[in-house]
Order: sequence, then C-alpha cells, then structure tokens
Amino acid sequence: MVKALIDISDKANKVLMIVKATHGLKDKSQAIDKMAEEYEELVFEPRVKPSYLRKLKKIQKEKIIHMGSAEDFRKRYDL
Repeated sequence: MVKALIDISDKANKVLMIVKATHGLKDKSQAIDKMAEEYEELVFEPRVKPSYLRKLKKIQKEKIIHMGSAEDFRKRYDL
C-alpha cells in the first residue's frame, strides 16, 4: 500500500464524500480506490471485443431478406 499526502479541491472532496457514502466505504482512501477502479474499467477495458467486431462485419456483408410488413410476416408463419 502506498501512502500519499495530496491537495484536492473542495469540489473533488465533495465528490469523494459522495462516492464514500454511496458505496458505504470507511474513508476517502477507499473512495479514491473505487474511483480508480471505475475509471480503469471505463478507459482501459476494451468496450467491444475484436471477435465481436469480426462477427459484426461478417453479418453486415450477408444478404438482406425482405420480410415485408408485420401482417405479411404473420401470414407467412400462420401467426
């Protein structure tokens, strides 16, 4: 564990207090850890896996089948 003495603005202090209260944390250090975890997921984690992008490109190249209206669909499949 690393210890640090930091200066933060009043606004940042309020945000830390809200994070602390929202997640039921004991102190601001835990609030900073929580914020860092959420930031890491938001910024560093890939949002879409490359395998999904490959599948998406393959699907986009497929031929489009025209189904008609909802009524045509019901008639075709006896619904």
